[in-house]
Amino acid sequence: ATLIITDTRERPRAHWSLAAIQRANPGRRPAIYHPDGDPGETLELPENETEMIAAIERLRAAVERRRPHPGRLRLVMLGLSFLAVAALAVFWFPNAARQHAVRVVPQVKRAEIGAALREQLERVTGPACRDPGGRAALARLSQRLAPTPGDAGQVAVVRDGVDSTIHLPGRTILIDKSLVEDHEEPDVVAGYIVAERARLERTDPLDDLLKQAGLWATLRLMTTGGMDEDSLHRYAQHLLTAPRPALPDEALLQAFKARGVRSTPYAYAQDISGETTLGLIEADPWAVQPPEPLLSDGDWLRLQGICGG
Repeated sequence: ATLIITDTRERPRAHWSLAAIQRANPGRRPAIYHPDGDPGETLELPENETEMIAAIERLRAAVERRRPHPGRLRLVMLGLSFLAVAALAVFWFPNAARQHAVRVVPQVKRAEIGAALREQLERVTGPACRDPGGRAALARLSQRLAPTPGDAGQVAVVRDGVDSTIHLPGRTILIDKSLVEDHEEPDVVAGYIVAERARLERTDPLDDLLKQAGLWATLRLMTTGGMDEDSLHRYAQHLLTAPRPALPDEALLQAFKARGVRSTPYAYAQDISGETTLGLIEADPWAVQPPEPLLSDGDWLRLQGICGG
């Protein structure tokens, strides 16, 4: 606990506490020590006193390790706080910001975003088919399949780019022309519309768009009310190339039953052999009792000609 300095006759000349010993010239020789707070009282050890210098330094290091280090604790706490903030920024904030945007963006703004996205898609799909008779028949089919009266949304037929169906913010569904031109009954295209609306109920297209666009696009939407063109362009490419999310048979059968559409034609359009869609065929909710007609024969012919041939 103490360092006692004696003369050659073993008479004490100084009595220092080890905890109070300071070195005036760290790393240099001769080593000069003094009590803390009294640099005028010194002890000088020459270079040949290596063992004594090493012993004092070891004791001083042991004492220093046992001292409290409030600054070090502050650094540790500051580091932990920084890591917590960084974790929130990386893992929590983007998801929270996206969920908030999805909740607060009104339907009118969603429709605007959907329209801007359609402009991006039209670079590949071309404009929607506009034959007046076909559009009127499509509107009647869309209304027939609406979840509630007046909630049909928008349905449009495009010539290229769309594999089957996709949906956009603003309750807009785009369908490929092959679904109306290559089949003999409207049940097939109706089934695809019903399935896409079932996806729309399970997956918000605006949420999917913001997931693809990232945090900065989400913040821009909340602060300026708009989406940048690059984000829309990337999401348009994603829509045209990514496979459509699969739906469980139970959800599809429930939707077909509620909309009054047979599931068997849709199942065979998905897989002509019926092997992978056997559940939709065997549990068709309208297999025994046919539902109300989807379209008149005249409207079906007009719908098949919506793209002009």
